[in-house]
Order: sequence, then structure tokens, then C-alpha cells
Amino acid sequence: MRECRSEKNLKRCNCSWEPCERQGICCECLAYHWSHRELPACFFPDDIEKTYNRSLEKFIQVYKNMKYVENKKDSGKTCFG
Repeated sequence: MRECRSEKNLKRCNCSWEPCERQGICCECLAYHWSHRELPACFFPDDIEKTYNRSLEKFIQVYKNMKYVENKKDSGKTCFG
């Protein structure tokens, strides 16, 4: 089994929720958010992530407008870029 690369993952993690104990541990983060019908912070641009609305509906709303995503891609760390 592969080892967790939490140090490397932390460099890409844009989660602004300070007390989060899952930062850098992507498998735990994804499992936690998925159990709440949400996606982790890294799936969202920084300005959207800061609203803490991690719902699937918000994800669809943001990424439906790909022009918005392209404009924000270089401004923050996401799972996709």
C-alpha cells in the first residue's frame, strides 16, 4: 500500500478551516466531505472555498460556468490545477 504524502498534500491544500485535522490527508478529507454530500476545499477556487459552501450544488454551479473557473485557475490552489 502507498504511503500518505501529507506534507506534499499540505502544499496544495487550500482549506481555510483552521481547526481541521484532515488537512493534507486527502483520503480522510474526501471521505468526510462525501459523507455530508460535499466536496473538499481543493475542489473550489479560493474565493468560493472561503464561503464554506462545499455542497455538490455549489460545485456544479461554479463549474458550469467554465469561464469563471479559467479566470480563477491561476489565482489559487485547487485539486485541478
